[in-house]
Amino acid sequence: MKNNIFKSAFILILALSFASFTTISKGDVKISESTVTWKGHKVTGSHEGTINLVEGTLLFEDNYLAGGSFTIDMTSINVTDLEAGKGKEKLEGHLKSDDFFGTNNHSKATFTITKVDGKDGNYSVTGDLTIKGKTHPITFNMNIANNVATASLKVDRTKYDIKYGSASFFDGLKDKAIYDEFDLNVTLKF
Repeated sequence: MKNNIFKSAFILILALSFASFTTISKGDVKISESTVTWKGHKVTGSHEGTINLVEGTLLFEDNYLAGGSFTIDMTSINVTDLEAGKGKEKLEGHLKSDDFFGTNNHSKATFTITKVDGKDGNYSVTGDLTIKGKTHPITFNMNIANNVATASLKVDRTKYDIKYGSASFFDGLKDKAIYDEFDLNVTLKF
């Protein structure tokens, strides 16, 4: 019995000593130097723009990406491919309406990393993306070098109850159909 207690104590001490060599660091994202761009596609073309980060943090364990979380200001949706007075304000208003992101009731979107695989700055990242109060997992590749993280991902908007113009839900849209997935391109400086 005493022998088992000593073995258990030894294993615990050994585990704690290994854990003490793990270095965890936090990289706060420099919001003003980071960008999030979006691009939505439709049968007859596409539109693109920017959206602002509110805050973001990347966590590293022994210099390997281990986690992180981000908050996006959905009210900051900006259309960059149209000029003021030529459809820009109308599209921005529509994207903020309940047909799309419903920013009056859902002003923030969040992403929390739940799993990371990879090394040498090349990672497969899985996390929970919350838009319009709905949370779904998403996986994408992220590259990190020189305190800059970049990622390109596709988001299926219909998972977040954004069905406007989706041929998956409405028949007869023809050339007015909007594709279910939109692109996000992220550059984070920390």
